[in-house]
Amino acid sequence: MPILTKKAIRNRVHTRLRRKVTGTTERPRLSINFTGRHITAQIINDEEGKTLVSVHTTEKSLDSAALKPNAKGADHVGKLVAERAKEKQIAKVVFDRGGFRYHGKVKALADAARAAGLEF
Repeated sequence: MPILTKKAIRNRVHTRLRRKVTGTTERPRLSINFTGRHITAQIINDEEGKTLVSVHTTEKSLDSAALKPNAKGADHVGKLVAERAKEKQIAKVVFDRGGFRYHGKVKALADAARAAGLEF
């Protein structure tokens, strides 16, 4: 049996989750991703295959914040994605944790988005 890396295990879990979690027009999918340096959060309508809202820590507007991929940075990204979703009249989403455990920075991002008005 081959030795699996953390990344391979996360990808397997994410693939398994994506069979169940899909975004619709009424409830798009809030997808998150954490790398060693950055955080990405997107609200996606899977029926149309379109990204409705996106936040990434490499954006010009976030350069001054100098966000890191930790709980504090995730909190800021969660608030920002919820604000941008409100601007597009999106209130309810399906949370796609991307194969990451719901703990630490994933939980911080989700809690911040909920506090800013998104319903999961």
